[in-house]
This record gives sequence, structure tokens and C-alpha cells, in this order.
Amino acid sequence: MSKPCIICVAITGSVATKQNNPAVPVTVAEQVESLHESFEAGAAIAHCHVRNDDGTPSSDPERFARLKEGVETHCPGMIVQFSTGGRSGAGAARGGMLPLRPDMASLSVGSNNFPTRVYENPPDLVDWLAGEMRRYSIKPEIEAFDLSHVFQAVAMNRDGRIPGRLYIQFVMGVKNAMPVDREVFDFYLRTLGRLAPDAEWCGAGVGRDQITLNEWSIAAGGHTRTGLEDNMRLDRNTLAPSNAALVRRAADLCEKYERPVATWRQARDILGLRQPWR
Repeated sequence: MSKPCIICVAITGSVATKQNNPAVPVTVAEQVESLHESFEAGAAIAHCHVRNDDGTPSSDPERFARLKEGVETHCPGMIVQFSTGGRSGAGAARGGMLPLRPDMASLSVGSNNFPTRVYENPPDLVDWLAGEMRRYSIKPEIEAFDLSHVFQAVAMNRDGRIPGRLYIQFVMGVKNAMPVDREVFDFYLRTLGRLAPDAEWCGAGVGRDQITLNEWSIAAGGHTRTGLEDNMRLDRNTLAPSNAALVRRAADLCEKYERPVATWRQARDILGLRQPWR
């Protein structure tokens, strides 16, 4: 299989803390350094959250702006993907950074359970976030925590609320949401292939299942996500020393399945994103 595999690295999030692993980057400077190492290791997409000085999640557009500037300076060509998830804000604050025009932004099109709370994505908020992404020419990455989210994304694509070719990420392994199950994963692929045969897709596994989704996705011809936001360990007993180490692990799986790791240029072409010089 010769199709390049896009590796997305999610370097930090509100769940990933230095108390769990000292390698988790918190400040903007730490994040830029971690992304540079991950970029050199083969990651083409930077999935970005930001934090306050005390390490708590933030929705501050100024921090997102500094992170975006740092990535564009030190990782030229890397795709910047902002998170609009509910960990760092509520309501319209979740999209307050979208006027900065990142290449991509995550978009959850339905609600689901998280380990200790409901991850709320009511229809009016989903439509508003999708509208802001259209307004600023940002490509959504659909985070599908449930099969219904795939159907909703396809419906929004057909009626124009999500224009262009869909990019859907299957998220598996979140406690109280979709578990890691091979038959379910295969059904996701068949369903997406039936409903939106030209869609691109990615697999993301949480915790110890990160490596499982990496391998399933790469072997099946999709793209994959890795990083300390989702997983703290290289294996059951070893803390991951960096985000770059997890990227290299995914790149090794690409070699195993004879998939080239997508360069940032190839990733932009696959996803229909502008090249920086155009």
C-alpha cells in the first residue's frame, strides 16, 4: 500500500498533566519545542490546546495566536489544527480562536459521555462552530465518538454546512463512550465508505489503546493520531519520554505496513488545504 499516512500529534490537553508525565508540554514555548521535535519525527498535523500559566485549560485567543505563530515559524508547513472541544471553554468561547484562521479545527457534531461528565455538543453550537469554520475557510476535522456522529457529519456535508471532502476521526477508548472493538472499527469503515466514499479518515485511540488504533488505521489505509494528550506511555511500564517518541512509534508502524509517512506537502494535498506559498 503506497498511500501516504498522515500522522497527527496531540501534544497536550486538560487531562494530560505533568503530574502524570513530566514530558507533557504546558507553556507555549514548551509546546512549540515539542511540536518541532514531533514535526521532525514525521507529524504533519499539530492538534492544539493551550493552557493558563497555572496549567489549567485555556480558551484565550492570544495564547492560541502565539502558539500558531510559533508553529509557523519553527515547523514551516505543518498543519495547525485548533481544538474547539469543551475542555477549555463553554459555548461561543470554544470557537473564540477561529478568527485566527488555523488550517483546521476539530468539530464534534454530537454529544456523548466522558469519564465523569457529559460532553455537550448541542445542535445550535455545532451549527455555529461549523459556520465560523466556513467563514474563515477552516477545514473541520470531525471527531466521531459515536456512530451517530458519522451520520450527522455526512448529513451536514450534504447540505453544505461542512463543505468539501469530509475528514472524520474515529475516537475509541474514551471511558463511557465507544470502546476499542475491532468489529465496530470495521463497521465504521464500511459505513463511511458507503455514505461518503471520497472521505478521508483517521483513527485515534485513548490510553493504552492508542497503539491499537494506530496499527488498525495504518494497516487499513487510513491516517492516525498519537501524542501525550491521549496516552502517557510507550508501553505498560514505560512513560513516553516525549510526543516525538510516540510519533516515531507510529512511523515505525507505517514502515511495517509499507506506508510512507506523509510529508506536510502531501498531507495538505490529501486534505485539500492550501500550500503556504499559494
